[in-house]
Amino acid sequence: MTTYTSAIDAVRALKAKFGDTWSAISPEDAARMQMQNRFKTGLDIAKYTAAIMRKDMAEYDADTSKYTQSLGCWHGFVGQQKMIANKKYFGTTSKKYLYLSGWMVAALRSEFGPLPDQSMHEKTSVPALIEELYTFLRQADAKELNDLFRNLKKAQDAGDTAKAKAIEDQINNFETHIVPIIADIDAGFGNEEATYLLTKKMIEAGACCIQIENQVSDAKQCGHQAGKVTVPHEDFLAKINAVRYAFLELGVEEGVIVARTDSEGADLTQKIPVSNEPGDLASQYISYLDTQEIDISEAKDDEILIKRDGKLHRPKRLASGLFQFREGTQIDRVVLDCVTSLQNGADLLWIETPTPNVAEIAHMVNRVKEIVPNAKLVYNNSPSFNWTLNFRQQAYDRFVAEGKDVSAYDRAKLMSKEYDDTELAKDADEKIRTFQADAAREAGVFHHLITLPTYHTTALHMHELSKGYFGDQGMLAYVAGVQRKEIREGVACVKHQAMAGSDIGDDHKEIFAGEQALKAGDDSKNTMNQFQG
Repeated sequence: MTTYTSAIDAVRALKAKFGDTWSAISPEDAARMQMQNRFKTGLDIAKYTAAIMRKDMAEYDADTSKYTQSLGCWHGFVGQQKMIANKKYFGTTSKKYLYLSGWMVAALRSEFGPLPDQSMHEKTSVPALIEELYTFLRQADAKELNDLFRNLKKAQDAGDTAKAKAIEDQINNFETHIVPIIADIDAGFGNEEATYLLTKKMIEAGACCIQIENQVSDAKQCGHQAGKVTVPHEDFLAKINAVRYAFLELGVEEGVIVARTDSEGADLTQKIPVSNEPGDLASQYISYLDTQEIDISEAKDDEILIKRDGKLHRPKRLASGLFQFREGTQIDRVVLDCVTSLQNGADLLWIETPTPNVAEIAHMVNRVKEIVPNAKLVYNNSPSFNWTLNFRQQAYDRFVAEGKDVSAYDRAKLMSKEYDDTELAKDADEKIRTFQADAAREAGVFHHLITLPTYHTTALHMHELSKGYFGDQGMLAYVAGVQRKEIREGVACVKHQAMAGSDIGDDHKEIFAGEQALKAGDDSKNTMNQFQG
């Protein structure tokens, strides 16, 4: 491990090698700057974070209480503040990741403006956001370490060797804000070659984990909307292979692949695969198609027919040319998707579900575990679910099963505010609170994420601020609702100049220019000094 002292010694050796032309270079300052920038490339980050994910997966296999979590991000600053908050309140970023949501990239990062989650946004915006997220996380490292180095200098100047030693230990054992990002590549943005090329860009930007779904790329739909069209397994496995080859080509041997199945909510397929022998993957996929038995005399010219059990069947085909699956096959298709993906290179699963129900998730995952015992899930704690209504309905049904009196409740109106302080509502809220732990224990969920939290929090906070600021609260809406809370909670961004790097810039100016440096932070005219202490 590189320490501050060993970094100083390395720079001193370089100075001796290159001679007097390096006389202005301070080994202490150069070492400081090296310590503040541990990760030099995105591949450094991808290798480091892949190892973290592999370690966390192994720990979860041994103890399901050790699940991991993340929140979706649409900007580097958002991800940075999440990790800073984790270190502030929990003392660590361990088992806390970031999620890059394709939905939020489409809605908030496209040059076309807001778009639906249909892979219509620029594919280059995905690796660009990964790079942006890690740029902000690296800057969080630099800022926190810069504060430590300032304190180290003060202790050294004061001759306080004990304090200086303690601060240097903090520097040497500094926990980085760099954490794994689970990055959404949608359905691969094209064929397997397109998937491979985009995956490489994402890995080079720092991604250690790629999430890919089994929808048709050019007909991709949001996981919680209708009209989803899946691809045959062979097509999906080719894209999983493309992702793995991209990881291996770039030397990220521990890269993680999340295989997402949308089959629970998908009723359509774009094509019928070629079956080479009975029982192969293609024939299993075909067996789920909705068909009608016909006589050969009923067949039309140029019509596609299927032979099934010695008889001819006409697959149900829509005007769009898409083929329909039979009702009631969704769960079977999900299980087959999951098993097939895990047996062919995927590391983790993602099952898109219509509601957040632990028992229903467990039913699917336990069927997968009968074949792949260590199957693990990444689960979308989606804002598309009405969590309050779903869990109140689950509580209602549980009360009925337990023989409790539910005459005071109307199951169809459980979202009503009138129920907020009832026993049923409190029971539901407790199940929401423990949902992640319960699903980790009972349904094989290794990682819980909320895809779109900052989309909703930004909207809510701006709604509240605007309502007060443009109303009769005026400036008090901002002071009481934002700034005073920042001060009371110790949110670093209350000193927004320092958060944006002004202190780091001042120190660099002094390192580069010495006494000639024109600095922003020391003068009494700097209003940020009002927030000292």
